Amino acid sequence: MSKPHAYHPQTLDAIRVLGTQVAIARRERRLTAANLAERAGISVVTLRKIEKGDASVAIGSVFEVATLLGIALFTPDHRELRRILVQAEQQLALIPERVRSRHKVISDAF
Repeated sequence: MSKPHAYHPQTLDAIRVLGTQVAIARRERRLTAANLAERAGISVVTLRKIEKGDASVAIGSVFEVATLLGIALFTPDHRELRRILVQAEQQLALIPERVRSRHKVISDAF
């Protein structure tokens, strides 16, 4: 068996917040778990894990459910999200792809 991943408390809190928002939005829209899970292409068990804030659920599934429920991801405006994405991709293009560790020991003994 593999050792369970130890997540940072801030990560767990953020996942729980989003999960709670999903649960609230689903209930406010009077959607059954089965109906929403079907629309999102996931199982009801996975949806329950999302609503409980389980960190093991794939981020794509979590974002798909949030989007279906109208929960804003990063910004409420889709055009703004697209602008942020383009800006981030442009910034990423300016940074070297490969990162190497700096473990070289420099000897200053002359």
